[in-house]
Amino acid sequence: MRLRDTRPPFAGLANLSETALSALPTPCYLLDEAQLRRNGELLLGVQQRTGCKILLAQKAFSNFDLYPLLAPYLAGTEASGLYESRLGRETLPDKENHVFCAAYRADAFDELLHYADHIVFNSPRQLARFGPAAKAAGKSVGLRINPECSTQEGHAIYDPCAPGSRLGTTRAQWDAAVQADPALPGLLDGLHFHTLCEQDSDALALTLAAVEDRFGDLLPRIQWLNFGGGHHITRPGYDLPTLERCITETQTKYSVQVYLEPGEAWALNAGYLVTTVLDTLRNGDTSLAILDLSAACHTPDVIEMPYRPPLLNAGDPGERAVTFRLGGPTCLAGDVIGDYSFDAPLTEGDRLLFGDMAIYTTCKNNTFNGMPLPPIWTMDASGTCRELVKFGYEDFKMRVGNSKK
Repeated sequence: MRLRDTRPPFAGLANLSETALSALPTPCYLLDEAQLRRNGELLLGVQQRTGCKILLAQKAFSNFDLYPLLAPYLAGTEASGLYESRLGRETLPDKENHVFCAAYRADAFDELLHYADHIVFNSPRQLARFGPAAKAAGKSVGLRINPECSTQEGHAIYDPCAPGSRLGTTRAQWDAAVQADPALPGLLDGLHFHTLCEQDSDALALTLAAVEDRFGDLLPRIQWLNFGGGHHITRPGYDLPTLERCITETQTKYSVQVYLEPGEAWALNAGYLVTTVLDTLRNGDTSLAILDLSAACHTPDVIEMPYRPPLLNAGDPGERAVTFRLGGPTCLAGDVIGDYSFDAPLTEGDRLLFGDMAIYTTCKNNTFNGMPLPPIWTMDASGTCRELVKFGYEDFKMRVGNSKK
């Protein structure tokens, strides 16, 4: 397999030899330490130039063995619930620990108070129920707001501002809640909005204007404002000056600490998924290849979003000599990764390498059909690879019953 591909998802492969690649088991996740550092350096630069604080949203990348590598660059972690908050506290005890959840459980909230520094509530009802306990424990309390400013097209599943969204409090909801309980504003230390998904800073600027329009009177009364995630800061071509202007102008105008909590930006183009062709066949005019990786199990966002991941040395359908539809070995008819073209027909035993596979993969995979979970390896700057963890039958069995019987 040729490892030369000038596209950003494969930039980190320069020092990986074909011998090292062929020695990896398949399917296998391979995390790129050098690319993680590159992303970290870019995000640290934004913090140093603006004074903002950037958190790691663990929902996108929670491979905690690599947290020490990212520690010099990040201000802390952002969690979506109890377990992620605990993971952040255990692995980065000296960093800030933020959490947002659409609804907290009463039987888990006391434990959460042991881990989190900043707790963001989704609704005035949750703020009223749990906010006093959080304040009494010395936590910084926030409310997620919905500025009702949608900047996405065709991705309602990832649009928190879509009509009828359950995420965030609209201004009308807030005003009604305060009228019923005038003590609510006194619980707030900060506000949080998260409306973007893999977007540039022009979408942030538009959203920020909507936040000021709907919630501007609250901003002078708070200590911090969290811009949420979805900022594709480390993507080539991202508009950094606009981002930094949004941050600095907000901090100056309202005397607040600005936070950002991207997930993808920390691990963008910093991982690969290596796979082997198990079989090839033809159905009518369609050439197919069955791989030992499953889109449904190992890259669920491919089906959920959906999207077509980049593949080393492959092109769009029809761009090269032959086109194949790549699918997984499960019983799901839709377990399809996509159509790709190649310079020569695929054959059994060929190795393929997908790029940008550090995000939303190892933290979302599953064992549907009894599919084994791929091992996780890392690659250092010299191209040396080492195994972090591997999984087996017991990891499947323990998820569906009492494996100790």
